Formats: sequence, structure tokens, C-alpha cells
Amino acid sequence: MRSTDRIRNVVLVGHNGSGKTSLAEALVYRAGVVQRLGTIERGDTVTDHTPDEREFGQSISLALASFDWNDHRINLLDTPGDADFRGAALLGMAAADLAVFVIDGVAGVQAQDVALWRHAADLGLPRLVFVNKLDRERSSFDRTLAQVREVFGSHADPAELPIGEESSFHGVTDVLTHHAFVYDTGRAEAVAVPDELADAERTEHEHLVEEVIELDDELLERYLDGEEPPAAQLERLLHDAVDRGLVYPVLCGAATTPIGTDALADFICRVGPAPGDAGWPTADSPSGPVELRPDPDGPTVVRVVATMFDDFLGQISIFQVLSGTIRTDDVVTNHRSGASERFHHLVSLTGATHASVDVVGAGDLAGVTKLGDTATGDTLASSGASLTVEPPRLPSPVYGVAIAAAKQSDEDRLATALRRLVIEDPTFRVDHDPSTGQTILRGAGEMHVRVALARIARAGVELEVDDVRVAYRETLAAAVEVEGKHKKQSGGHGQFGVATVRFEPLPEGTGFEFDTEVSGGAIPKNLIPAVGAGIREAMQRGGRHGFPLVDIRAVCVDGKHHSVDSSEMAFKMAGSLALRAAVDEVGVEVLEPISRLEVRVPADHQGDVLSDLASRRGQVLGSETVDGVASISAVVPTAEVLRYAIDLRSMSGGSGSFELEHHGYQQLPVNLLDHAVRTAAPTGR
Repeated sequence: MRSTDRIRNVVLVGHNGSGKTSLAEALVYRAGVVQRLGTIERGDTVTDHTPDEREFGQSISLALASFDWNDHRINLLDTPGDADFRGAALLGMAAADLAVFVIDGVAGVQAQDVALWRHAADLGLPRLVFVNKLDRERSSFDRTLAQVREVFGSHADPAELPIGEESSFHGVTDVLTHHAFVYDTGRAEAVAVPDELADAERTEHEHLVEEVIELDDELLERYLDGEEPPAAQLERLLHDAVDRGLVYPVLCGAATTPIGTDALADFICRVGPAPGDAGWPTADSPSGPVELRPDPDGPTVVRVVATMFDDFLGQISIFQVLSGTIRTDDVVTNHRSGASERFHHLVSLTGATHASVDVVGAGDLAGVTKLGDTATGDTLASSGASLTVEPPRLPSPVYGVAIAAAKQSDEDRLATALRRLVIEDPTFRVDHDPSTGQTILRGAGEMHVRVALARIARAGVELEVDDVRVAYRETLAAAVEVEGKHKKQSGGHGQFGVATVRFEPLPEGTGFEFDTEVSGGAIPKNLIPAVGAGIREAMQRGGRHGFPLVDIRAVCVDGKHHSVDSSEMAFKMAGSLALRAAVDEVGVEVLEPISRLEVRVPADHQGDVLSDLASRRGQVLGSETVDGVASISAVVPTAEVLRYAIDLRSMSGGSGSFELEHHGYQQLPVNLLDHAVRTAAPTGR
């Protein structure tokens, strides 16, 4: 078990294709975990180990690779860069003490880099930048650094400079220690700082010193007198500055070569924060908030970071020990479900490879197999420690498809596959809409859902996939009083029931109300509720266009009965016929669902979004711009935003995000009625 101050929990984040997985591969290779560098093209990297990742050629889920580096333990969390899988990146950032932003040295700062940087800032997460792919044609450290400073702020300061450019890139210079390393033999060899870099290296060194020296008054005074602190003291100051988010060191390299990746691991261990250095998480307790210090002797508190499935071990929960120590066979309580969980089998994870361990200390990350009722984001604590840590807030699912098993024999297997899918990735949601009869799989976008469908197919389930139907409703167009009469005679006891009912539409969202004004025994009291039951059932079957009827008040004002032939069934039929007569007499209004939309885009895309919302019959409620990001609130007909996840990505170059929730109903314009009836295929027709 490593002491907490020797643990480094690091998350790799950045835009899709920036080389995060290749960087993770280079780090485990330099650490001696693997003897050969895997590649994305061959599908044999350590962290992209799932069948989906090999099939689609990109990271899809959060992966943990733990390894030793010198006298430290590095827990490396590799995350997807595609916006559709942003939930996995947010889970990784919530578990990390340092975010390494991997920036493409050719493409520069891209949309997801910006979005994830803002999220890291909101978390107060320490950050550094690794400019990757400097061995590629058209790469440029200087150009990328200028972009980084422009977008991320002037406190992004080089801690390294590259030696050579493009195909001649072959080493890095550490501006803090004045050390230089070249990789001409495939391994780092110490050399003197090249003459052509001497002036730039000295300038960046002085700038970095000036950024951190103010953190120590005594050193500052001596520095102003011309005495420069030694490298060890500068590293301590830089460590403090990184912890407090005052400086974002910029390092450089090429992951696939690999050049500079061992220097990155050294820097992480020397300068990066240990658990607790940048602050402690807060847990809720019956007596109020409690700060969780990473004390191995403190109360045991564990947070589940992610969940994965292994062909041999089954379900593996990746967890982080926030406080205390976990040992094999320890029993903790899940404070969401109330269930006790025994940690039978603890494992250290490096991608899909696992090794059994007996103990996991405060601040560390590991895996445990076959927990029962425990999901990603849950807090588990020792008996008597009623502590709960708020789980990370994940993106809402905003894009859906309707799915059904192609064969009845596959329905149980489909249900099992969907349960596993949601356990592995909590940003998925499965809904059943009774009004359309559809089971809807919802995710963050088209690619996200496409991966889910591939997983289900891999489980051997043949699917039928359809567009999501819009859940239209109907309500009566006006108040009316009608009679429903059911009379049937076919030998023996007949059926007889007559109900006079006054109907009136109610405000949106009210539901169904039933009352009676019957007097004089026209209908026996015990049979009057049957009239309301018949009306309710008829409302569910649908109105003139087959959509369910809603928001109606029905008052039974009179009726007739027969001492022998009247029954509950007869008066249920009378109520149903009364509703049908009301629809025939006054007609209906078709209501369409509307959604509340919260859009976030860079300010330069605000005009495009507003114009697009107007074309979708949207009503903008408000907008504001803060730090170059426009936030727009609107209500939009749900039918107009079924594919908004795809359209916004195209409109904003992948830089926009949004959340969607049901807001209510409004009257459907008459000119859209035919289209609604054709496409919604209501169950009542």
C-alpha cells in the first residue's frame, strides 16, 4: 500500500484524436508494464480494450491504468474525447487530483478541449497541458502554445521546450532545471541545452520563476536581491502554484514515438498534487457537511468511480478510497440503497489486466468484483459512518431511438442487455412510453446510441430500431352535455345504462376529474363510479385522431337504470359512449408536447442558434453571455428537437451542448395536424 503522498491520480482529457490513449500507452510502456507499444490501428492498446473501442477505433469508456513510477503510484484515467462520451470524461475528472490536457500539436486547441477546461475550472481541478504529436508534419509548439494561452489564459507557462520540429523533433528541455534530454537511441539521454534554445529557455525559466516566487515571501526577497532559489525549492513552489490553479505548466512530446512521455511522468510525480493537496471532498452527514481527509486511519469512505464488465471476473466496480483503508472482506454500507457490501476480491487494474491486492489505502484507486446493489457514483462507508458524497453531475440523455426485440424469444435477453448497458454507462436511460407503446433508448448523441446498439447486437439480440414517436394528446374543444346510452338484449338478463354527462376542458396538466350531480336515484350510487371509469378508459383509447384524451372534467348529471338489466359494465359502456358523443359534437384540439431547451455555445455561434430555434417554432425565454459562452433558454415543440443533438453539433462544430426536459403541452397548429397523425402512429388508431 502506497502512502497517500506518493499517489498521483491523473486524468487524461482532451478533444477526440488528440492522442490521449497513445499517451497512456506510452506511459505504461515507459513504466515497463508492457514490452511493446500498442497502437490504435492495431487495436491493442492497454486502455482501449473493449470490443466497442476496437470496432470504432476510439475511446468510448473510462479506463484505469495503475502503475509504479520510481517511488510513486500513478493511477492514470484515460477518457474519451468525443462529445457523445463526455460523461466518462466527467467521471474521470471527478476522481482525479490532476487533469492533463492533451492538445494536438497540429490541430491546436479544439472544441472539447475548451468545454472540458471549463468543467475542470468549475471543479477547481489542478491542470497541466501536454502538447502532443510534435513529430508530425505541420505541427508547431509555438503556434499551439499561443492558442493555449489565448484560450486557457496567460498562466499557461512552458515547463518544457521542444528540441527540433516536425520530423526532426527528438527531445525536450526542462526550463525549471535547465536539463535537456534527447531520444535518438529510443531512450532519454541527458545533453546540454542546445545553443539555439538557450535564450528561449532562459526567458521561459525566468517567467516561470516570476510566476511562482511570490508564494514565498522570504524567497521572493532573496530573488529580488539577485539570488535564484535552487531547483528543489522552485519545484515546491510550482507544486503549490499548480495545486492552487495559479499556473498551468505546458509540457511537450510525441506519444507514438515516444518522446517526452517519461519526462511527463517524472513531472507529475515531482510537481503534481497528491490526494488532498488541492482540497478535500465534502460528504453530507446527519450533523452537516464533513471534509474527508485522505487519512488511512480515518472512517472508511469509498466512492464508485465507474463500472465495467470483465469476461472472467464479471462486474468490476472501480472505486476511490476517500478516507480510511479498504481490506479484503471488509463490509461497508451503500447509503443510497442501504445494502451491505462485502469487498471479497480487490484488484489493481491496468486496462483489462488485473492483479489481486489485499489492501487499498486512502487516496488510491482500485477495483472490486461482484458488488450487489451498487452503481457508479454511489458512496459506501463503514458501519456507523453515515456519510454520502454527491455524485458527479452527468450530461442528460438528449437523443433517442425506439427499440424492440425482433423475436419474442429475445425479449428477456434484451432486458438483461439494457440493464447492463445502464450499469456500465449511467448517461444512458431506458424509458417506456405507454402512449406510443415504444421502448426508447436515450443517450448523449447519435454516436453514443450507435455504440449502445452495437453492444446489444454483440449480446446476440436482434433488434428492430425505429424513430421516436411524438406523444401527442387531445382534449375537448369546448364544453358540452351529452347522453351515453347502452342497451343490449340477447336473451336472459340484458344490459341497460343511460348517463347524461357534462364535459368541459380543463387547464393543461390538470388531468381527469369526475363528479356527480345525480339526484332522486336516477342512477344507483354504487353504479355512478362506473360511469367515470368508462370515461377514463375511453380517454386512454384516444380521441378523434387516436391520441389519448387529457385534461377533461366530467360531471354525471342524470341518467336511467333498470332494476334487473343495469350493471357496472353497462354504465361503464354508457360513460364511454358519452365521451364519444362529446368528441363527435364539439371536436377536439390536438396538443403537442413542448420541451425546455438550455443551450450553451461559444458566443460567436449564438446568432446561428437563435435563428435555428426560430425556424423550429421555438420561443426564446432569455440568453446571457459570460466569459465568451452564450447560454440560451427556450421552449420548443418536442417534435422539432428529436435530432437536435446531431444538428447542434453540426451548427457549432461540436462546441455546443444542451439539456432538454419536458415542459408541457400546447395546441398543435392545424396545418401540422396531418403530418402529426401520419408520423406519430398513435396506439388508438
